[in-house]
Amino acid sequence: MTTADPEQAPARRTPARPTERVAALRSAYQADLAHGTDRFFHPRRTDCPWCASAALRTRLRTTDLLQHKPGRFTLDTCEDCGHTFQNPQLNSEGLEFYYRDFYDGLGEERLGKTFSARTTVHRNQARSVLAHNPAPRHWLDVGTGHGHFCTTARDIFPSTTFDGLDHSQGVELAERAGRLRRGLRGLLPELAPRLAGQYDVVSMLHYLEHTTDPSRELASARQVLRPGGLLLIEVPDPRSRSARLLGRWWLPWLQPQHLHLAPAANLRHRLEALGFTVVLEQHAEAHDPIDLLAAAWLLLDRLAPREDAPWHPGGPPGRLRRTLRPALLLAGAPLLIAAMLLDRLLAPVAGRTGFSNAYRLLARRTT
Repeated sequence: MTTADPEQAPARRTPARPTERVAALRSAYQADLAHGTDRFFHPRRTDCPWCASAALRTRLRTTDLLQHKPGRFTLDTCEDCGHTFQNPQLNSEGLEFYYRDFYDGLGEERLGKTFSARTTVHRNQARSVLAHNPAPRHWLDVGTGHGHFCTTARDIFPSTTFDGLDHSQGVELAERAGRLRRGLRGLLPELAPRLAGQYDVVSMLHYLEHTTDPSRELASARQVLRPGGLLLIEVPDPRSRSARLLGRWWLPWLQPQHLHLAPAANLRHRLEALGFTVVLEQHAEAHDPIDLLAAAWLLLDRLAPREDAPWHPGGPPGRLRRTLRPALLLAGAPLLIAAMLLDRLLAPVAGRTGFSNAYRLLARRTT
């Protein structure tokens, strides 16, 4: 989901051809990187942002394995409550830099196709609400991106009106395309006061992990819900055995975008403290069987020569690099196929064996 807390950069008008678009952005990116990446981070924390414990250990050090933008990122885990968080955390300037051209701009077409193809996942997410409210009037999807979840959920809840909230321009495109009744551009804590009590359901699907302050987001979700309304949350599970097995190649780490990864118990307790009652917790149902496939792809992509991108030093890749990259990826196709088949084979037992890569909570506002 396309959500974070960066300052908004002005819209950029770029040529249509990919090589020209990259060339047009190169000077701005190189200027951003001229003084290194240290300025993109807050000072390092010495305590847990969830429980304030000082018992921290480093869990992971990695780089940007998707866009390959420069920078190194560290995830720490609290020994007392199990919360995992980026430390040091990106500041607003860093978030703007690393989100830029991922969900929109250069990455818009690729990510749009990815999300639009996830109909089955979106349907399963929406159906988890059905038994607890079969006909909500108004639903707000926070971190909606281009509104693809709402399009699928409308098939299950045909009488429901869907609004979407996101900080990126994708939400405005989704409204114009008819996927949303209203596309609200901004940050939930800032918009919550004028949306207070308007919604029967609020969904946060792979959203909280992107936010700088998850507790504030949860409090804002309570504010926009009517009494008795439902909050649907799905997030990566940092206690998944796949995370330990695959290390930095576990896709849900998604550095540098994922800032906070809370275990289910932490999230349950925080919701209860805010006046919610958790009515549903799902692990197996929230599992997305892509861990091995994604790890294999990330590894192959890491080994292959880089695609042209404006944040890489130097100019466009030469003919040799342009030839070697597709050749290596083609040679790795059997590995990708085998990983995909193994993901699907293991999916039915992932929930029972601790390998689910996500969990889902449904909570009712009771106070």
